[in-house]
Amino acid sequence: MRLLVHNALVLPVSDAGPSWFAGWLLVGDDGRIEALGPGEPDESLVARSDGGGLRLLDVGGAMVAPGFVSAHSHLFTSGMRGISPGSTLYPWVMSMVEVLDKCEPDDLYWSTLHGALDFLANGVTSAYNFMHPRVTWRYDPVTASPVLGRIAPVEFATRQIDGAADAGLRVMNAIRLNDEAGPEDEVVGVFADMVAESCARTPAAQHLGASVMGAVQWASAPRSAELEVAMMRTHGIGNQAHFVETAEGIETQREKFAWYDAAGAFGPSFLFGHFVHPTDAMVSRAAETGCGVVWQATSNGRLGSGFADVVRLQRAGIPVGMGLDDQSCTDISDPWGNMRIGLYTTRAMYTDASVMMPADVLRLHTLGSAEVLGVADRVGSLEVGKMADFLVVDHRAPDTGPVWDVLATYVMACGLRNLSHVYVGGVLVSEGGRSTSPLAARASGELRSRMTAAAARWGRELPLTSIEAE
Repeated sequence: MRLLVHNALVLPVSDAGPSWFAGWLLVGDDGRIEALGPGEPDESLVARSDGGGLRLLDVGGAMVAPGFVSAHSHLFTSGMRGISPGSTLYPWVMSMVEVLDKCEPDDLYWSTLHGALDFLANGVTSAYNFMHPRVTWRYDPVTASPVLGRIAPVEFATRQIDGAADAGLRVMNAIRLNDEAGPEDEVVGVFADMVAESCARTPAAQHLGASVMGAVQWASAPRSAELEVAMMRTHGIGNQAHFVETAEGIETQREKFAWYDAAGAFGPSFLFGHFVHPTDAMVSRAAETGCGVVWQATSNGRLGSGFADVVRLQRAGIPVGMGLDDQSCTDISDPWGNMRIGLYTTRAMYTDASVMMPADVLRLHTLGSAEVLGVADRVGSLEVGKMADFLVVDHRAPDTGPVWDVLATYVMACGLRNLSHVYVGGVLVSEGGRSTSPLAARASGELRSRMTAAAARWGRELPLTSIEAE
């Protein structure tokens, strides 16, 4: 059935038209936005709600904005919030590796499902998801050199695909090639299978595509870059690579930039995740080849990785999106918190309160993220023809006072406490911060029991295990 949302303060985050208006939007029976505009909807639309051909949603003057897009996420880490709270990137990764080494495919299913439901409940309706690669690598924190550990079964990956799909999240699944974990023809074949499984196991309306999980930062030879590029071209997909994320082993990381360049990886379908410590030459090369960057303000701070100079990147002409990274290093899936940390730290770094404005950072976490992922024709803003993924945010509950600037109130004064409803394709998926999914209650219990068991196999007892069991 179609849905008419009215009496709304609409923030379309569109490059065309006003930044906000008091009005309405109409969702078609295909889950896409059929029409929207200021003022009151046509009386004939309202009248049709009485006949059962149209649902009517009066939001009572609340704000209606596009669902957030996390352009860089790791959903499978939802059971490890707070782990290694004083560690930088590589020691933190090692803590997770030890736990995940004790997990089985169904453990990853419930972790991913829980993480995806968590995103939806907190207003993130689309995500780029770096899946656990099945292969356990241990890293030297000084050189970032990998040491091969366990190779998990293929189901380790496919069950993660299932988890995001069952949650109802729109998702782009990122798959690691694992080229240094076996014969080349074998790993290429498995990669192709995973690309196909991503599409087959995810409902078409939710599937934003597959991607290469760029891993050259940890590779031992340039051949890894060449194979990633071959996969991009063979399957017609993009690549997002974690790159110069941390100051640890920075020179080794920077040297591998040339591997990607020589392999012909760079272009609009290539994204740098983090890009916290690039050289001037790297920034220039990324800009001239059309690469994008995805910014994780919260996790970069949590792990002490440094702060990405997004203004510098944008001034160079590099498109930028934002991601929440994962629940293990962002700890709370709060897109408003992510925006504010990025906004305020950037202003402090430049000692300029106008260098980044609320409209700028809101666009980065919605339409900008959709653009760098190549899915802005479907998500990221409230425009006719796009998927009706929207949030109802009531700035009066709790009350934020008079509205001096609509976008400033939304970005600076609102947050998860004001998020009342989340819709995906015009369908309610969260209300009052609670998922409407019938799997939500089970997901919480499964996650706790499975992560507790994995921790015990690792040799660690979680501090509240006995209390939560009672």
